[in-house]
Amino acid sequence: MGLIDLGHEADPVLTRVVEEDKVKWWRKRNLRLLYLLLYPTCMGIEITSGFDSQMINGLQFIPAWNKYFGTSSLVKGKLVWNVTGSLLGIINASYNLGAILAVPVVPWVAQKVGRRWSIFIGSGFQCVGAVLQAFSQNTAMYIIARMTLGFGIVFCIVSGSAMLGELSYPKERPIMTSMFNASWFVGSLIAAGIVVKTANIHGDWSWRLPSILQACPSLVQMALVFFLPESPRYLISKDRREEAFDILVHYHAEGDRESVFVKAEMVQIETTIKIELEASKLTWMDMIRTPGMRRRTFIAAAMGLYTQWSGNTLISFYLGKILVMIGYTDTYTKTMINLGNTAWSFINGTIIAIISPRFKRRTMFLIGAIGMLCVYISWITAVRYSVAALDAGTTNKAAGIAVLFFIYSYSPWYNIGNNALAYTYMVEIFPYAERSRGISIEQFFVRGAGFFTTYINPIGMDGAGWKFLFMYIAMICCEILTIYFFYPETQGRTLEELAFLFEDESFADKATMAVEKEMHQGGDGMGEHVEVVEKRPVAGEEIGEKRSV
Repeated sequence: MGLIDLGHEADPVLTRVVEEDKVKWWRKRNLRLLYLLLYPTCMGIEITSGFDSQMINGLQFIPAWNKYFGTSSLVKGKLVWNVTGSLLGIINASYNLGAILAVPVVPWVAQKVGRRWSIFIGSGFQCVGAVLQAFSQNTAMYIIARMTLGFGIVFCIVSGSAMLGELSYPKERPIMTSMFNASWFVGSLIAAGIVVKTANIHGDWSWRLPSILQACPSLVQMALVFFLPESPRYLISKDRREEAFDILVHYHAEGDRESVFVKAEMVQIETTIKIELEASKLTWMDMIRTPGMRRRTFIAAAMGLYTQWSGNTLISFYLGKILVMIGYTDTYTKTMINLGNTAWSFINGTIIAIISPRFKRRTMFLIGAIGMLCVYISWITAVRYSVAALDAGTTNKAAGIAVLFFIYSYSPWYNIGNNALAYTYMVEIFPYAERSRGISIEQFFVRGAGFFTTYINPIGMDGAGWKFLFMYIAMICCEILTIYFFYPETQGRTLEELAFLFEDESFADKATMAVEKEMHQGGDGMGEHVEVVEKRPVAGEEIGEKRSV
């Protein structure tokens, strides 16, 4: 488990009860309906992100887009228009820049108005951004449109991923949260297919049409999100205990108000949130106030960086430049290779998202990172021979095919950890009171690292060529070391059983005893009426405000 103390876990009382439930989710009417609603409203949020990255990747193949935003140059006596270098970098990176600007306000909005309203607000921003993007009149307007899209996506990702973890039945929660990132490939595949077709349109609608279609997933979220129940944990934190209990009964016990499991689950959630709020000021300083929170924050930051600095952005945004580097210059060939890679990523990403959560988290992260390292080392060897042949005026078809093979080989290894488990892990390591801020921190580093790489990649490839790939080999090596020494194991526990993973054992024991008492003695599932002191800074001092939990 590495060379540091990875903390402890509460006695998994409820986990053992869940394991005894052998009824499949599709045989539970209410739970089945809940999951059908969660897909388009929460699980499908990353469709927009996947659509965006693949659309920008595909638009680089379309002459009309390059002519509208790019500059001209003479290539073999022919006038060619291209968006290159720093301009291409800032167009791609502006999506992440907008997301960075949203991070400070997203947790406040999510806690103030709830998960559903936060998703609705973020989707609204994305619809506005898509319209601005489609009807952009110049580069500045296009960049602002993409910043607006990025600003909205963080609201949706933070609340949507949390909602999946907080509404799902514990047995299916890991798979539901792992499928969150897998929906990225759905959007990516759709965008790749659309761009292949619109590339044949003469004129600006070849790129304007895909741009406006980017609003479709967000419109679906806005239309359906209020058919979902609110997060029971959010309701409990707002003293709306009866509403939370009704939701748990309806979806986790199929309407059985006498369910021992739901009564115990209710007590566990209430007790855990009460303890969390006693120790939390609900400010950003909470993220570094204690050793446990500092460790969580470090893991969130590291995961955010490595999900973007593992070489994936090179393929997602600049596959066209890579293909030109190894001799593939025909537009149709490039779009079909891109479509094929996207379809392959969708297939393996979805399968891995279903399988990966069944195994230990830390092991899966390590396997994925080591696999990515092997792929990059092999890739850089093949691309070296391919480029050398082109520089000599010949072609090395074997090396070119090998490069394509390793590009296709990359996605399964990336998907094992960084895609399938990223949000599963974030939801698990952060307690409810700090979950929105924790995921926001991860998003800050995701977007910051994404901004850096999407801006630097074209500059680096133009300047260093294939040697630029060495940077990602170094980053993946750092990722492997970080996972090995700092990532704790979280598999096989409910969210409340993981809430005090890094804290004093007495906190976890208190919550466990409350659950055991409820299960052994019975009760109304509503827990004891207790007074909680929530500390808030007023006029430079801390005063206690009592409230019921």
